[in-house]
This record gives sequence, structure tokens and C-alpha cells, in this order.
Amino acid sequence: MTHVDDAAGAERLQKVLARAGVASRRQAEQLMTAGRVTVDGRPATELGTRVAPGAVIHVDGLRVRTEVDLGYFILHKPRGVVSSMHDEQHRPALADLLPGGYPGLFHVGRLDADTEGLLVLTNDGELGHRLAHPRWEVPKTYVAEIPGPVPRDLGRRLRAGLDLDDGPAAADSFAVVDSAPGRALVELVIHEGRNRLVRRLLEAAGHPVRRLVRTRFGEVGLGGLKPGRHRPLTREEIGLLHRAVDL
Repeated sequence: MTHVDDAAGAERLQKVLARAGVASRRQAEQLMTAGRVTVDGRPATELGTRVAPGAVIHVDGLRVRTEVDLGYFILHKPRGVVSSMHDEQHRPALADLLPGGYPGLFHVGRLDADTEGLLVLTNDGELGHRLAHPRWEVPKTYVAEIPGPVPRDLGRRLRAGLDLDDGPAAADSFAVVDSAPGRALVELVIHEGRNRLVRRLLEAAGHPVRRLVRTRFGEVGLGGLKPGRHRPLTREEIGLLHRAVDL
């Protein structure tokens, strides 16, 4: 068990879980007694358990962040907006589209100005660093419009890898989403973060990109979020991102 009754600022675990939006205090007690809550890697089943600030809490294996000043958002970046909080050339930038009240908010990774779609934004430095680091190989999903028709061997070639000017690269997966005369929509999953990698892969394969949208980052999806809009991540989505990078 984890007991930190003597630690400065320690609080009852069920109160901490309720404040974090996990459940009501009564429901949190049920989660604890069912063995679904751990603190610092150990089961916390006793209702008298108290936790200190900074304790690592998981519910059903998903990390629960309890710091009240941390923010987690996704933004549907429109085409023409640069992936910078502010732009010295006065082009449309991310800060123009984001909420105030979260100091230190930053974007995880980048999308080039012509690419639309999902950006994760947070002021959780540890999570952001890991999500962007190549060690963790967090998959990103893109849908691209390319000239059609799509040859049968395109997916095989992209998965096998192509030589680019900065070294070989490959798609983790490839699928044709839709096709019509002269155009096709294809979905690629990659885990690398090299600049304009999806565009360069498809161009090297002979299919230059007309439009590109990132639809997923790890297990977090864009859904029906419209271009230029943002929303806070749910507790489950935050937990999924933490689990993707072993936090």
C-alpha cells in the first residue's frame, strides 16, 4: 500500500481522484476497493490512503494527471496556418486559434503550413517531450489526396521503404480509402517525425500530394472537429497518450 500521511500536502486519494474528474468520491472508493487504482506502481485499495503532490496515479492502467494548471488540447490546424505559436512574418499562427489561461502551452511536433489536421497542444513538458521523441515511435495517421488511379503495388512499395534525400523511410501501413477518376484518397500511418515525410514518400513513389490531413496522433482522433477549432482532451485520451510513452 502507499501511505504518505505524514507528507506535506497529502490528501485522501478519493478526494484527489474526484478533483481530477475521474469519478465522484464514492465511485472513486469503489474503484480503489476493486483494485483498479495504483499509486506509484502499487495497488491502493485502502480507503484511508493519502497521497502527496506529485504521486503517480493510474486508474485501469491509465495515468491520471492531478495538477490543476496542466492543459491538454487537440487543434484542427487549417491549411495556411504555420506550426508556431507566433510568427515573425505575421502569418496566421497557432496562438491565434488557442485558448488563454494555460501558460507555457506548446505544440507537439509540427505540420507544415499546407498540411491540415490534428495537433496536440499541452504545457505538460514531460509528456510533450516523450511524444515528440523518436524513441517512443508514436504512430501518426494521415489521409492524402493523390492523382489516381492507385497502382496495386503502391502499398507494398511504401511499406518496404523508399530512399529519400535524408535516408530511407517507410510507411507502417497503407490503405486506399476512396477513389474516383483521376483522384484517390489514401491513408498512411507513420511513426517518424521527419519534415514533410508523408509528402516526400508519396512523391518519391510517383504520386504527389494534392491535399494532406493528419487524422490521428497515437490513439487520439480528430473526429468531427472542424478546421480552426480546438477541444480539451478527455481524461481517457490523456491517459492513452501517457500510456503510449510509458508514463
